[in-house]
Amino acid sequence: MELYKGRPESTEGRLPREIRTYDYLDSLGIAYYRTDHERADNMEACNEIDAVLGVLICKNLFLCNRQKTRFYLLMMPGDKKFKTKELSSQIGAARLSFADPESMLKYLDIEPGAVSIMGLMNDREHEVQLLIDEDVLKGEDLGCHPCVCTSSLKLKTADVIQKYLKATGHDYIVVHLTGEE
Repeated sequence: MELYKGRPESTEGRLPREIRTYDYLDSLGIAYYRTDHERADNMEACNEIDAVLGVLICKNLFLCNRQKTRFYLLMMPGDKKFKTKELSSQIGAARLSFADPESMLKYLDIEPGAVSIMGLMNDREHEVQLLIDEDVLKGEDLGCHPCVCTSSLKLKTADVIQKYLKATGHDYIVVHLTGEE
């Protein structure tokens, strides 16, 4: 794996959703680094990607309430364990579960394995509420996918919060997750 500054030179073999991500970031003047890789199916592969980027990639979970009327995108450090009960009490939503792939595609134009804050650019109706663990906000940089699971990005956290989210029109709720039993 290599680290590249900015978008790929060629769009050949890349999905339109990935190219739209680069177009969007470029239009906002947000600098980013990129690495291309195979689908990461285990922590060892994720750790290799993190090492190339020089950042811990965020764990991004697409969640919903039991009735599937409220959808949430949770960003948390990749090394923290997710506890549904801990999050539910903070946002006042009982019975959170993982949203189905159809909803993921409908609201974020993302498929399983590629969930990312970058998908919010596709949520023009603001159906998805962003939740960010406070530890993610402490980092200077964050890592995420450009709407595909075969590339990863490194961006300045401040650029994501101040420029990207402002452009998408999404706000966020800061949550405190301990990851403890």
